[in-house]
Amino acid sequence: MKRFLLFVSIFLSMFCNGQNISTYEKPPVFKECDSIAVNQLKSCFNYTLNKFIFENYKVPSILDEESFKGDVKVLFEVNKDGDFKVIYIDAIYDELKQEGHRVFKSLPKIQPATYNGKPTFIQYSIDIAIPLKQPVMGGIDEGNNTLKAQDSLNASLSNEYDKINAEVRTYEKLEYASQLNVPFTHAYYARFDDEMNAIGTNSHTAAKPFLYADVAKYYDIKAEKESLVKKTDSWLGRKLYNEHLVQVQGKDYWFTVDPILDLQVGKDTEANFSSTWNNTRGIFIQAGLGKRFNLTTSFYESQGRFADYFNQYAESLKAFGPDPAIIPGRGIAKRFKSDSYDYPVAEAYLSYTPVDFLNIQFGHGKNFIGDGYRSLFQSDVSSPYPFLKLNVNFWKIKYTSTWMWLKDVRPEVTVDGAFFTKYMANHFLSWNVSKRLNIGLFESVMWADTNNRGFDINYLNPIIFFRAIEFQTGQDAGNAILGLSGKYKWNNKVNIYGQFILDEFSLSDVKAGEKSWKNKFGFQLGAKYFNAFKIDNLLLQLEYNQVRPYTYSHNSIILNYAHFNQPMAHLWGSNFRELVLIGRYNYKRWFADAKFIIGQRGYDFNTTDDSFNYGGNIYADEDNRVSDTGIKIGQGNKTKSFMTEIQAGYLINPETNLKLFTNIIYRDFNPEAINASTMDSNTLWFSIGIRTDLFNWYNDF
Repeated sequence: MKRFLLFVSIFLSMFCNGQNISTYEKPPVFKECDSIAVNQLKSCFNYTLNKFIFENYKVPSILDEESFKGDVKVLFEVNKDGDFKVIYIDAIYDELKQEGHRVFKSLPKIQPATYNGKPTFIQYSIDIAIPLKQPVMGGIDEGNNTLKAQDSLNASLSNEYDKINAEVRTYEKLEYASQLNVPFTHAYYARFDDEMNAIGTNSHTAAKPFLYADVAKYYDIKAEKESLVKKTDSWLGRKLYNEHLVQVQGKDYWFTVDPILDLQVGKDTEANFSSTWNNTRGIFIQAGLGKRFNLTTSFYESQGRFADYFNQYAESLKAFGPDPAIIPGRGIAKRFKSDSYDYPVAEAYLSYTPVDFLNIQFGHGKNFIGDGYRSLFQSDVSSPYPFLKLNVNFWKIKYTSTWMWLKDVRPEVTVDGAFFTKYMANHFLSWNVSKRLNIGLFESVMWADTNNRGFDINYLNPIIFFRAIEFQTGQDAGNAILGLSGKYKWNNKVNIYGQFILDEFSLSDVKAGEKSWKNKFGFQLGAKYFNAFKIDNLLLQLEYNQVRPYTYSHNSIILNYAHFNQPMAHLWGSNFRELVLIGRYNYKRWFADAKFIIGQRGYDFNTTDDSFNYGGNIYADEDNRVSDTGIKIGQGNKTKSFMTEIQAGYLINPETNLKLFTNIIYRDFNPEAINASTMDSNTLWFSIGIRTDLFNWYNDF
C-alpha cells in the first residue's frame, strides 16, 4: 500500500505540474556547482546530492549488524527559495525513514531552479541504496570547466522517472491561445468586452462563445490569470488558488483536468420547505492535440431544490414520461427525495481548425448570437443539444453556420414513447462596415422529422438562403426566420447595439393599420458603457426588448422555435416588452453584479371559458388565436413583473473560475388573473455557495 501511495504521489507530481528538469533554463545549483556550465548542472546536482547523502546518512546500527540490504525511496522538492522539502519517504523500517528526514532537513539552502529567469520549484524521486556506496565522478576539464560524461551513481535520481518525463514540459497555459471556446458567462465576458469593442478593432462579438485565439488578439487572458496568482509554496495551495488540478504539456499535446462544483444553500421566503440548495459535482477536461485540434468535455451530476417560483416553472416544462420537471437551461430532472430534483448534464465538443480562416466544431452544448444580455436570434436559455458549427473569418467578415438536432418532448408529439426530433439551421453574417459600424444578417429555419424526412440535405448548404429552400420544400415543411443586427461604437466607452427579428410580415395589413396577427416581429435596442464614470472595470448596460404575439410559433405546432419545452431565443417567448439594467464590477479577485428587470407579458387565461391562444406561448397552436386583428403586446392575462438580482463574491481560482458567492433575488410577479400557470408571487431568495462558473444561470422567468 505504501509503495502504491508513493507511485500516486510521483504520478501526481508529474502530471499535476508538468515539470521536468530538462526543460528548465537552469536546474537547482549547489554552491559547489557555481562554476559549472549550464548543460552539466544536472550531473553536478546529482553527484553533490548523493555525496551529501553518502557522507551524512547513518544506517541504524542494528540494521548494519544484520547486513541489511534494501533501499529508501524519497519524493522531495526544491522550492522557489532553494530549500529541500520531503514530500514522502518509504522504507521497510521506520528508523530508515527517520534518518532520511534528518538528512534532507540538514541539506543546505541552494539556488532554486529557474524558468524564463524566474525561480520555480521542482520535484524529484530518489532511491537510496542500503548499504551505502560512495558515488563516483570523473575529473574536471580545466580548459572549459565542464564535467566529463562519467557520473555513475549507485543512488542516482530515478532514470525511469526521468525517461517517462522526457516529453513532459512546463505547463505554459496553451488553452489561452487555442481553438477552444472561452466558457460563455455574461459576467466573465464583461471583463474583456471593452477591449473587443474598441474603435478600429476588426473583432466580431455577436456569435458566441468566442475562441480563445480570437480573444487573444485583443485581450491577454493568460496575463490576466497570472496577475491574480497568489503566492504559495504548497501543492495544495497552488491547486486551490492558482492552477488546474491536473495540467500536462508535452511536445504535441496538452490537457487539463478539473473538478466542477456548485454547492449552495439558501432560503426562499415564499416556499413551504425550510431551505433551497444545490449539490453539483462533476469533471471538466480540456485538451489540445497539435496546434489545430482541441476538445473539451464536462459532466455534471446534480441534485437540488430551488425557489418556489423556479420549481413551478421547471415543473411546467415537464417532458413526456415519469420525470416531474426540466431544470431550465440544464435538462430533464427526476424526483430526488420528496421535493427535490436530480438532473445530470453532459456537454462536450471537438474543435478543428484545418486552415487559419476556418474553425469547425461538433459537439453537445449551446450557442448564442447577439451583443446583448438577451438574444432574439439564438440564446443559451434552453438545454444543451447536439450541433455542428462552422466559423469562417476573413477580411472584415465573420460567417457562422450552425446545424442543430433538437427535441420536442411534449406527450402529444412523442412517437412510440420517444421524443420527437426536429432540426434547426442558422446562418449569421457579421460585417465590419467601418471602424465603428457592424451589421449582421441572420436567417434560421426549423424543420421536423415528419414522414421519415430526417435531416433535410437541402439545408446543409452553408451559404444558401433558407427562405427560398422553404418555398421549394413546401411552406409548411419549415419555419424560417430572418434577422438584422447592428452595433455602433459611439466611442471607446459607449457602444450601441440592436437586433430586429422577422418571423412573418403582411405589408397590406400594416397599411390597413389593423395590427394583424401575421405581423410577427420583435426588436432589441441596447447600450454598454465601459469603465463607467472613469471607474476601471465598471460596466453598465441598458437594454430594451419587445416581441409581438405569435412570433416564433407556427401553425404546425412542432415547428415552433423551441427545444426541450424552452425557447431557443428570448427566455420569455413572445408577447412581451422588457427593460433590463445591468451593472458589473470586478477588482482583482473580487466581483459584484447587479441586474434589474421590469417587464410586461401577456399570458393565456387557460380556463374553460377562455382557452384562446393570446400569443405568449410559442408552443400553442396559432390557429387557436384570439383574433386576426387588433393584436398588441400584453394582450391576454396581462402580467407585470419586476426582478432584482444582486451577486457578489470572491474568485478563488482564476484558472478554473471557481467562485465563492452570495446571491440575492427579489421577484414581484403580478398577473391580472390567477390560474394554474400564472400565480401571483412576491419572493426574496437568498443563496450562498461555491461554484465553478462555466455557463449562464437564468433565474429571471
